[in-house]
Amino acid sequence: MIYDYLVVGHGLAGAILTCFLEENGKTALVFDVPKANAASRVAAGLINPVAGKRFAKSWQVDAFLPAASSFYQSMEERYQTPLFHRKPILKLFSTPEEQNNWMGKSTNTAWDDYIETTHLQLPLTEYVHQELGGLLIQRGGYVALRTFLQLREEELQKQGRLRTDSFEVSQLELMPHGVRYQGVEAKKIIFCEGAQAAQNPYFGWLPFSLNKGEILDINVPNFDASYIYNKAVYVVPIGQQHYRIGATYNWREVNEQLTPEAREELTSKTKDILKKPFTVTKQYVGIRPAVRDRKPLIGIHPEKPQVGIFNGMGSKGVLMAPLLAQQFVSMLEQQTPLWPEVNIARYLSMYVASTSNI
Repeated sequence: MIYDYLVVGHGLAGAILTCFLEENGKTALVFDVPKANAASRVAAGLINPVAGKRFAKSWQVDAFLPAASSFYQSMEERYQTPLFHRKPILKLFSTPEEQNNWMGKSTNTAWDDYIETTHLQLPLTEYVHQELGGLLIQRGGYVALRTFLQLREEELQKQGRLRTDSFEVSQLELMPHGVRYQGVEAKKIIFCEGAQAAQNPYFGWLPFSLNKGEILDINVPNFDASYIYNKAVYVVPIGQQHYRIGATYNWREVNEQLTPEAREELTSKTKDILKKPFTVTKQYVGIRPAVRDRKPLIGIHPEKPQVGIFNGMGSKGVLMAPLLAQQFVSMLEQQTPLWPEVNIARYLSMYVASTSNI
C-alpha cells in the first residue's frame, strides 16, 4: 500500500495533524515510540487566553480559540468522552504593582471577550491567598491530553496505522515523487517529533530553544476549587481533590531528570496560592519543543518537497495546534499559504548558512 503521508511522532502535534489528514480523506501511517514523559503526556493541557505577567492576549487567540474549541468538541463527540474541561481562570495579583499594571491596560476593549471581571480585592477565605484580588478569565480550561492521545492511539492500532518501533531517519529513502521507509511508500513524510526534531538531519538548522519543564500532581483534602488558579504557577483541578501544578522552565539543563529543586520551587509557589495543606503524589518532567521567536515551525523542507515538519508549539500547543494543523493540511493539499509567522521559510537564511558550511 502507498500512503499519502508518513507521520513521525504522535504527541499532540502529530495526533491533531493526523486527525485533519483523515478529515481530508488522506491515509497516514504513524510512527511513535510510547514515552511516558513525552511533553504532551505530562502537560496540564491548559488553555489560557491571557499570556503571562504582561497581561497580553495570547498571540492570535481570537482565531485559535474557536478552532480549538470546535476541534476538541468534535473529538468528544467522536469518542463519547469529556476532553475539554471548560473552567474559569482566576489570575491572582502577586503585588500591588502588578495590580496597577493591569488597571493601566484594562480600558482596552480587546479584553472584553476574555476578562469577565476584575477584582481589586477578594474576600478572605480559608483555602486561597487572594487578598490582592485578581482577574477572572473566561473561555479557558484544560484538555485531558493523556486521554485524548490514548483514544487516538487505540483507534490507529485497530486500523493497523500505528507502528511503535523507533523511526530510523537514516533508513528513509527520498524518491522523485515520494518517500520509502522499510518497504513502505508514501507521497510525503511529516516530522512531528517534538524536542527530538532538534537532532533531525533535515531540520536541525531550525532555531529550537528547547526547555525543560517539571510539574507536580498534588492532593488537597476537603477542597474542590471552582477555578483554575494562576499566580507564578497554575493550579488546575483535575478531579476528586487532585490538582496539577506547573510549570518550571529550565533552559540550562535540558534533560529528563527529575530534580528536587523543581519540586521545591513548585511546592513553594503553590503555598503562595493555597492555604490548605497538600500532599505531592507525582512529579513529571518533559522537554518542550520551543523556538527562539516563540512561534511554531511548520512547512516543507527548502530543497526536499517530500519532507515536512509540524512542530515548535512550545507551551501553547493545546491552543494553537488545531487551527495550524488545519492550515498545514490546506497548504499540503491545496497550496494555501501558511501564515508567514509560522512558516519555516522565515528561517531560510539559516538553512542557506548551514549548507554553505558543509
